Amino acid sequence: MLLGTKNLCNSIYRLKNMSERFLSPFHGGIAVNYSGNITNVKNPNLEFYPESCSVKHGLRKEIDNFFPKSYFHCNKSLEERVNTCLGLAEECIKPEELYTLLSRKDYVPLAYDGFEPSGRMHIAQGLCKVNTVNTMSKIGIKTVIWIADWHAMLNNKFGGDLQKIRVVGEYFIHIWKAAGMDTNSVKFLWASDEVDKNPDLYWRLAMDISRSFNITRMKRCSQALGRTEGDDQPAAQLLYPAIQCADIFFIGADLCQLGMDQRKINVLAREYCEIKKVPVSPIVLSHRMLPGLLEGQEKMSKSNPNSAVFMDDSAEDVSSKIKKAFCPPGVLDGNPIIAYFNSIVFKRFSSVTIERKEKDGGDVTFNSPKELNDCFANGSLHPADLKNGLIKYLNLMMQPIRDYFENNQEAKLLAKKVKQFQSEKK
Repeated sequence: MLLGTKNLCNSIYRLKNMSERFLSPFHGGIAVNYSGNITNVKNPNLEFYPESCSVKHGLRKEIDNFFPKSYFHCNKSLEERVNTCLGLAEECIKPEELYTLLSRKDYVPLAYDGFEPSGRMHIAQGLCKVNTVNTMSKIGIKTVIWIADWHAMLNNKFGGDLQKIRVVGEYFIHIWKAAGMDTNSVKFLWASDEVDKNPDLYWRLAMDISRSFNITRMKRCSQALGRTEGDDQPAAQLLYPAIQCADIFFIGADLCQLGMDQRKINVLAREYCEIKKVPVSPIVLSHRMLPGLLEGQEKMSKSNPNSAVFMDDSAEDVSSKIKKAFCPPGVLDGNPIIAYFNSIVFKRFSSVTIERKEKDGGDVTFNSPKELNDCFANGSLHPADLKNGLIKYLNLMMQPIRDYFENNQEAKLLAKKVKQFQSEKK
C-alpha cells in the first residue's frame, strides 16, 4: 500500500514537471500553480488617431516624416483642389468629407493606391496611374503605392512564387519612373516588408476586421481578386478583403484611390469605421475602368493580349491593336477609342490634332474631350482617322518608356525576366 502511494506521488510529480515544460510555451506562460492573475495577455484593442482612420503605431508617422511638407505647398483654392480630385474619379464617397479633408490647415493628406505584381502592365495601370499621382501632388496630396506582394501570393499569382512577384514589382516601379511619375511625391512600400515591422498590430487589425463581417459580405468583395462569386473559389477569397482593408488603416490613408473594381473593399473599410465608431473614414475615389479594345469588353484583360495596350508594346503592336479595335461610327458609350482619348490622351495633352487628308476635311484640332466626342458623335470624324490619331499620341507617350528600358540595364534585365515568367505560365 505504501509502495503504491509512493509510485502515485512520483507519477503526479513527473506529470506536473511535464505539464510545466509542455504548456509553458503555448499557454502564455501561466504557471501550473495558477494564482488567479493572468499577466501575459496582449491588449487586443485597437486605437485610432482622433482626426484620421490611421491606427496608432501603424505606418502613418513614418510616411509623414518621409515627405517634406514644403514639397506639397499648393496655391490653388479649396474649390479647385476638390474639383481636380473629383475629376480624377468616376465616383467619390463622400465629396463633403473631401472638402473637410482638403480644408485642414498645415496638413498634407495621404492617398493610397495598391497593386498586385501580376505580369505585364497595361496602359491603365501605367499612364493613368502616373497622371493620378502627379495630379494629386499638384493639389497638395502625397501618395503611397502599396506593392501587394503577399496579396499576389495569396491570389496565386505566378503560382505563389514570392521571388517572381518581387521581380515583377520592381519592373512596375521602373515603368512608372520611365513614364514620368513624380517620384518625389510618392513612396513605394512593399507589403511584406512593412507588415514585418509590426506583425502583431497588422494581424490583430486583419483579424478584427474579419470578426466584424460575415462570410456573405466578404464574398461580395471577390471581384477585387479578379474573380466571380462562387463556391469553387479558394479560401483566400475570404481572407483577401480583410487584409486589403487592414492595409488602409495600417498605412493611415486619408484617401483610397483605386479602380471601380476595388470599390467594395474600400466601402468595407468605411463600414468597419462605422462599426468601431472610428470618427473619420477613408474617402473613396473610384476611378473609371478602361474598356477592353474588343467589342463587349467592359475592362481590359491581361489574359487576352489583343484586349489592351501594354506598356511594353512596340509601336507596331500599338498600331496593330488600335486598328483592330472596336469603334462603331458615332457611338460613344462602350467605345474604347473614345475612352482612351478621354482618360489618357487628354490628361497629358491640352489639345489634340487628328490628321486627315484634304479630301476628308483636313487636319482638325480639339481643345477638350467634349469637342472631340461631339464631332465623332455627329459623324464628322471617321473611326479610321480617330484610330490613327490615337496611335500617334499613344506612341508619343510610350516612346520615352521604350528608350528608358533600352538604355537602363537593370530595367532591361527585369523586363527580360518578366517575359520569361509570362512564357512559363503558358
